[in-house]
Amino acid sequence: MKYAICQTKLVPGQPEANYQIIEQWTHAVMSAEQRPDILVLPEMWTTAYTLPDLEQKAEHRLEITLPFLQRLATQYDVHFIGGSVANKKDGGIYNTALVVSRQGKLVYEYDKAHLVPMLNEPAFLQEGESLSQVFELDGVKMGVIICYDLRFPELARSLALEGVQVLHIVAEWPEARTLHWQALQVARAIENQFYVVSSNVIGTHDGVEFAGRSMVVDPWGNTLAMASQDIEESITISLKLDQVPQVRQDVPVFKSRRSDLY
Repeated sequence: MKYAICQTKLVPGQPEANYQIIEQWTHAVMSAEQRPDILVLPEMWTTAYTLPDLEQKAEHRLEITLPFLQRLATQYDVHFIGGSVANKKDGGIYNTALVVSRQGKLVYEYDKAHLVPMLNEPAFLQEGESLSQVFELDGVKMGVIICYDLRFPELARSLALEGVQVLHIVAEWPEARTLHWQALQVARAIENQFYVVSSNVIGTHDGVEFAGRSMVVDPWGNTLAMASQDIEESITISLKLDQVPQVRQDVPVFKSRRSDLY
């Protein structure tokens, strides 16, 4: 299964400019001789982290981004892990991730469960009310979480227990906590014996510098690819999904779990 992961600099508060960035990026990566099966976008990519402006900038129930990604998915015959967007619904604004199949179907949407106190997210966003759930693309069980969710191993473990083979992390993770960004992805991969695929952004907004370093980590914890800290670039990589059951057989941690104790 071949991936292309987007690491870009967003235009804060200008969704139309960001739609253009993603459309141009999609065209570029899908023009390659070996076309990807799945494209991965970062967190809050339509507005960037303009939290005080989201009341005006957030869209209503994915009404703009969903048709945009559906059009690109069917045009280029590719799946999207569509990052996340500021999404007005149910009387609040949620940070909502979405997954769109190559047929243009909304496969899954997930509201970020953990809001970042260090960035004052709870003042502007509503917490999601459910755990991330399993979805499938091309018959492969997958999951998606959003940025700060990475710090909570319970989310990743619950997905692994349901047979997930690839965990996607869409993020706007800051440079100040880069060590955590890298270490936690490796930890989630090792402890759950699945691939971890992440898309982060670069640049600076409102005094926050973002870490870049989008990553791919295999089920052994090897970092297969990592982008730079400050350059717009794509990671293109093929995942050997048969490695997941092999690692789980070689080191059978799930069989060793003491579910009677925890």
